[in-house]
Amino acid sequence: MGEGDRATLSVRLVGPLPLCHLDEIRVEVAQSDDMDYTPRLAGGPTEEQVAAQVWGPLRFVPGSDGADRNGHTVVPFALAVGRGRPFALERTRSPLWWDGNDREERWRDKWLNLPMRLVLTCRREGFELWTVPYEVDVPEAPRVRFVG
Repeated sequence: MGEGDRATLSVRLVGPLPLCHLDEIRVEVAQSDDMDYTPRLAGGPTEEQVAAQVWGPLRFVPGSDGADRNGHTVVPFALAVGRGRPFALERTRSPLWWDGNDREERWRDKWLNLPMRLVLTCRREGFELWTVPYEVDVPEAPRVRFVG
């Protein structure tokens, strides 16, 4: 990760050459683990709060590059073969309903060594929609904790 816990994701269309371009690419951050975060306790987070949380190490910077307010998606875009488009990323933050002074540390530990999962949905006239799941490795120095 770069300075300030920000990074850049480059989305490139490398081929096949006869495709020429895609009319639309939708990029969505998918959950990076296989847990069910459905709220089960009274007084806990609402379904809307859980759905708004990005459950993974990185998200799109809200408001940047057409990203939504939670950093889940960016505005769909077209792309020609051989071209790319950069997107600003930032480290996710712990859910507001998590307690404790160490909540950000626990949140980072939760996603340590897990990839950022993306789902790209592609559209090209004359073809059916298709999706491409993709995992982005998140470089991270190992965390060391002293207990005692």
